[in-house]
Amino acid sequence: MANKPLGVTTAEIELIAPAGAGLRRVRLGTLLWRFCRKKPLGAAGGAVMLAIVLTAIFAEVLSTHDPIATDAAQTLTRPSAEHWLGSDHLGRDIYSRILHGARVSLFVGVGSTLLGSVLGGVIGLLSGYLGGKTDLLTQRVMDILQGLPLLVLALVMAAALGPSIQNVIIAISVPIIPRAARVIRSSVLSIREMQYVEAARGLGVGHLRIAFRHVMPNTIGPFIVLATAQLGSAILVEAALSFLGLGVPEPYPSWGRMLSVSAAEYAQKAPHLVLFPGFAISLAVFGSNLLGDALRDTLDPRLRGA
Repeated sequence: MANKPLGVTTAEIELIAPAGAGLRRVRLGTLLWRFCRKKPLGAAGGAVMLAIVLTAIFAEVLSTHDPIATDAAQTLTRPSAEHWLGSDHLGRDIYSRILHGARVSLFVGVGSTLLGSVLGGVIGLLSGYLGGKTDLLTQRVMDILQGLPLLVLALVMAAALGPSIQNVIIAISVPIIPRAARVIRSSVLSIREMQYVEAARGLGVGHLRIAFRHVMPNTIGPFIVLATAQLGSAILVEAALSFLGLGVPEPYPSWGRMLSVSAAEYAQKAPHLVLFPGFAISLAVFGSNLLGDALRDTLDPRLRGA
């Protein structure tokens, strides 16, 4: 066995592996404890996002009513023992709709954030590594896309594609692409001048292999920070599109759709129709922003002492 380390038997390797795995588990717990101790607000944001994720996963168990079932006898009821957060103008339980709405918001937010961040990351990686005319043309296109506010560009895309979950994900992911490309490109510009990259070039390694094998793994930190920070914006934009009727269509329960139906007509006589969905949106955005800021301070070496 040419690849086996000298002086180490197969049995010894098998014994070392579980021990190494145990050390990784201990180290992960230590890192989490340090993160919670140094960044309590970030830990609070992570706890909020974890609670929202668990709520979305176990919405069927936690809900008390069918989120799309109507009841004409229970329209616009205030919070009570039967309807914990009241009911809307069609008699649908608001508590159950908020729980199931977390699924829609997280699915759209995470899906659009990953799609936009991955595409933008690949564009930024190739643009920063190749440089020259490729970088120049790519960045001019990114300038055009980034010149429009995120909500405006998403609104245009959603209006062109039509209301559906898949179209909303695409519409929100497009404005994220230039932001992700700029962040990853700035990291690649410094990484490509490192000595190990120069050594790989000297050994005759292909450019694509260097870019994706040696440069891209070192951009994971900025990528995680970018994705976490953009998640809150994606959730907020999805709510805004649904509020305008360009987001997730009925009968899917969406926080923004709940506001669009009740905000104008029932806000004064039934304020709970607006307060609870609005609070859910604010909590999700607030939690993701706190977690994103803490991760940025932790993963960025220039901000670790902040």
